[in-house]
Amino acid sequence: MPMNQDIEWRVAPEPIEYGAALAEMEAHVAALTAGTAPERIWLLEHPSVYTAGTSATDAGELIDPRFPVFRTGRGGRYTYHGPGQRIGYPMLDLRRRKRDVRGYVHAVEGWVIAALGELGIEAFRAEGRIGIWTLDQTGREAKIGAIGVRIRQWVTMHGFAVNLSPNLSDFNGIVPCGIAEFPVTSAAALGKPVTSRQFDSALRATFLPFLDALS
Repeated sequence: MPMNQDIEWRVAPEPIEYGAALAEMEAHVAALTAGTAPERIWLLEHPSVYTAGTSATDAGELIDPRFPVFRTGRGGRYTYHGPGQRIGYPMLDLRRRKRDVRGYVHAVEGWVIAALGELGIEAFRAEGRIGIWTLDQTGREAKIGAIGVRIRQWVTMHGFAVNLSPNLSDFNGIVPCGIAEFPVTSAAALGKPVTSRQFDSALRATFLPFLDALS
């Protein structure tokens, strides 16, 4: 696949503490910006943690800080990461592609939606609500994936978190992404068990259209 042969895919075999992952991501992005490191897709899992994006200004949205809370430079409000959730950190150089922040977020959403579709989960965008949505078993719209990115000097960092089989009660300590009126769900809750390996394979299978959307 010549379009992405210079993009490094890295899959973490064990969960990585959020702070350590953030430091490594920032170091890699700095090197990528300087032209001394390749673009990277990093797929991993974090131990349970709440993260606060740049829009997390309402302390009332942190209901029960039962896990460590990290302030981070990504966009968005409070979100949860933990076991059973697949995290993807694309570190891409948009100087080589379209310099379009909204277009990049839209493309990431489309990539995750396409990957879920490969696994039999129909997901979609919801107007006015960032993230990845689906219908839960009651037919109600529910969030299955969160998007939170940062673009510095047109190099991307942070990315997406998709709920494969997390403990959904762990989201109760926050108002996820500031949206209280809709629930969160997971592939497991939908009766569609998906392993991280299967989801990683689906991401690879749908990667070239994602890159095309950035060109």
